[in-house]
Amino acid sequence: MDTNQYLEMFLEESKEHLQACNEHLLELEKNPEDLGIVNEVFRSAHTLKGMSATMGYDDIADLTHKMENVLDAIRNSKINVTSEILDVVFKAVDYLEEMVMDIEAGGTGKKDVQNLVSALNRIEAGQVPYDSSAAETAATTVVTGTIESAEAPTLHYDDYELTVIGQSQEQGFHAFEISVTLREDCLLKAARVFMVFEILEKSGEIVKTKPTVEQLENEDFDQLFTIVLITQEEASVLEAKVMKVSEVEHVHVNPITNISQPKGKPTAGNEAEPVVAAPEKTVKEESSQKGKRSANAPHANKTIRVNIDRLDVLMNLFEELVIDRGRLQSIASELHNPDLNETVERMTRVSGDLQNIILNMRMIPVETVFNRFPKMVRQLARDLDKKINLEIIGAETELDRTVIDEIGDPLVHLIRNALDHGIESPAERLAKGKPEEGTVTLRAYHSGNHVFIELEDDGAGINKERVLQKALDRGIVTEEMAATMTERQISELILASGFSTAEQITDVSGRGVGLDVVKSTIESLGGYITIDSKEGHGSLFQVQLPLTLSIISVMLVNLDKDIYAIPLSSIIETAIIQTSDIMNAHNQKVIDFRGSIVPLVNLKGIFEMEDEPEMDEFQSVVIVRKGEKMAGLVVDSFIGQQEIVLKSLGNYLQSVFAISGATILGNGQVALIVDCNALIK
Repeated sequence: MDTNQYLEMFLEESKEHLQACNEHLLELEKNPEDLGIVNEVFRSAHTLKGMSATMGYDDIADLTHKMENVLDAIRNSKINVTSEILDVVFKAVDYLEEMVMDIEAGGTGKKDVQNLVSALNRIEAGQVPYDSSAAETAATTVVTGTIESAEAPTLHYDDYELTVIGQSQEQGFHAFEISVTLREDCLLKAARVFMVFEILEKSGEIVKTKPTVEQLENEDFDQLFTIVLITQEEASVLEAKVMKVSEVEHVHVNPITNISQPKGKPTAGNEAEPVVAAPEKTVKEESSQKGKRSANAPHANKTIRVNIDRLDVLMNLFEELVIDRGRLQSIASELHNPDLNETVERMTRVSGDLQNIILNMRMIPVETVFNRFPKMVRQLARDLDKKINLEIIGAETELDRTVIDEIGDPLVHLIRNALDHGIESPAERLAKGKPEEGTVTLRAYHSGNHVFIELEDDGAGINKERVLQKALDRGIVTEEMAATMTERQISELILASGFSTAEQITDVSGRGVGLDVVKSTIESLGGYITIDSKEGHGSLFQVQLPLTLSIISVMLVNLDKDIYAIPLSSIIETAIIQTSDIMNAHNQKVIDFRGSIVPLVNLKGIFEMEDEPEMDEFQSVVIVRKGEKMAGLVVDSFIGQQEIVLKSLGNYLQSVFAISGATILGNGQVALIVDCNALIK
């Protein structure tokens, strides 16, 4: 079988199952008596094992099988859950993740896991701390299970099944109970069951199974299962066929005799026991008999997986549609044709709905990023010998897939800094009158066209005096600048490029190491990061990100003969001011905007355009904001609002100041998009 066509699906599902394992193992550590959680981990591990074996990744399948054995021992009360055992299981999941990532990178997924397998084998053998009473219970359970599994399960038939078997025998067919025992070391029980089903379905009609089809799919049985088959073939032929399936140890074919169609109270065919009614089971098994449902048939699902590349193609096509829509609107406004105007308006509404659908298809919860952090925090807390509680709020908040893909690493870095250098040791916290356990809160929420991600800790905070002194020593700020800086501005110095040096790890608690990379990554996504910190009480890192990077709403403005676009998400309002109201402060033109002093930025000067003397009595100004900072952008005139497609300027124009991209307008003209964050900075 060519498995390459299924590789992408295997990788996606493997990551989901491994993430589920991590989440449930963390829950299990908090609730070690909850066997329901163990069953959830077991199911994820079991599915991963089956997928890996099918794809030919035997190393993953073998390691998962060993992990599965430990989980099985836990849920059968052979061993108790301890942190030591979970450490080994977590390590197994880590190894599995590395092997899956290796496959994704084009590797073979092989890894030396001999030591880990030995540790899992020791745990499975009971060579870990546990109380004797649990061991005795486990031993009894094992013996009982062995005795029961040696016997074929007793079958009970309902009216429908008795009728089918009775009518078939009257027409000369045989009815058999076929009991199949798989080998103890069978890795893929569901696959073997499927092969047995496939053989028997070609020989006749399957009426009933025990366990049920669903239990067989989930491998919720020991080694033995029974199938009731109506066929014209002889018992010896059926037995020979089934024995050809690998990993089948025994096959017993028993004829069902003395069955008659039920009249009144039914009785079980070759058994003296009365039939036990099971309405839910009957429905499932009847559908199995009618539709010949195989043992690993997929459940009905109302979702499908779509490759992100296809969504990108769809988005690109829609972007072209948006450009053409703008062109049509421009033509319609010039021609003043009522029919054309009506058609364009309808097209605008429909394309607007289509745009929302396409953008929503690309939106996924930040949960996909946040899910990796609880396990990371658990391990780091143990390594640092600290007690840390991670709280996650708003994990259901959605972001564009392209933003999600990029935001993971910056958040990892921020969390590592909070744990390593923000949260104090338990002894230090107690000495300061704080709880022994530090708290790190990760929250996400929507606000307007942005998503905010906040990381807050109740640790030591940032030592602003040391930060400022180090910034002065490094030449990042001057004495004059330092004299007027706010506490927030001083805190944000740790984000400056060049502030992060090896020497800094000791001098300034390491809070600046690598944070310049975090800042540049976030700003490349059209967002920004702010820091609030109170020494001795903790820090708050706030990241603001755009909902999507493709289609944005802008205000179009004129500068000479050119058109520029200013993102609406940055605009507070537009204003017409009198030239006489413009003041000067520190060699900077400013205006009084609703009680706040706002500096003016002449865009013609910034973009080195020919600037005529300010002779006009009035000036057109766009007031923009970045965090708490504001600026007034002076333009020639306002054109109006429009939705535009954001296009990159390409590699050659990456360093153009205050321009974040370009767009094509309805008349075919190119408009540059102003980067307000760069201007305010």
